[in-house]
Amino acid sequence: MTVRKAGVIGIGTMGQGIAEMLAYKGLDVYVVEQSAEKLEAGLSHIELNLDKQIEKWALTQAEKKLILNRIYPLERLEQLVDCDIVIETITEDLDAKKEIFERLDQIFDAEVILASNTSTLSLTELASVTKYPGRVIGTHFVYPVSKIDLVEIVRGLQTSDDTFERTKHFIEEVTNKKGVMVFESPGFVTSRLICLFINEALHVLEEGVASADDIDSAMRIGYSFQHGPFEMADRFGLDSVLAALERMFREYGELKYRPSIVLKKMVRAGHLGAKSGIGFFQYDKDGDRI
Repeated sequence: MTVRKAGVIGIGTMGQGIAEMLAYKGLDVYVVEQSAEKLEAGLSHIELNLDKQIEKWALTQAEKKLILNRIYPLERLEQLVDCDIVIETITEDLDAKKEIFERLDQIFDAEVILASNTSTLSLTELASVTKYPGRVIGTHFVYPVSKIDLVEIVRGLQTSDDTFERTKHFIEEVTNKKGVMVFESPGFVTSRLICLFINEALHVLEEGVASADDIDSAMRIGYSFQHGPFEMADRFGLDSVLAALERMFREYGELKYRPSIVLKKMVRAGHLGAKSGIGFFQYDKDGDRI
């Protein structure tokens, strides 16, 4: 499978990372967002991230220009043309995702792969609104996309072998990441385990065993985590962590998935982490921890 053009639906944190990574790999990337303002903000964040890489000598100005020139902003799904794969990255709203997949199914021929970056939702249910459910698959990239060389390739009930093999080839040969096959299950592998890790850290904090900073230091220094559970949650978005835990709690019915009350309070207060500037820690406008 030769992939030269890819569509990315949504240009939030994950959409930005995926679009930037695909453009860096030499693909033409068409990004779709519902408003010009969100498109502009997303592209600005991509440019800012590229500038940070230049400051660290990880990228040149010429490479930055090439990457940005390969990203084409669009305001309507119907403007997507000739894509070999389309990856949806909007918020974890099942109805909104189903609407997008229904529209994409009408736009593209049956051989075009329709993928979702969802971390908890049912691929089988997303595929149920399409005429060709066999071409619907999950490609769960892990944040930060440019640094984590893993993608969960999630098979829904009707995902075809051909779709899986073509997607695996795309992930491993085009993006140079390791693809692991996962059968559909709430939270898949990574979200299911990491959200439990974060939730347990929240219970430890509630009990007054240690501060958030000390808990993070213990796991970062003692066990070689890149970020501790609280900074990790801040960077995922506390609202996203809460949504994942609530869905797994509903699906599995086990108390270990019940979200901590501290997490609920933080989300109610609008303290969502790096994207709001404050979570368990504080962040500047570039998303760097203060």
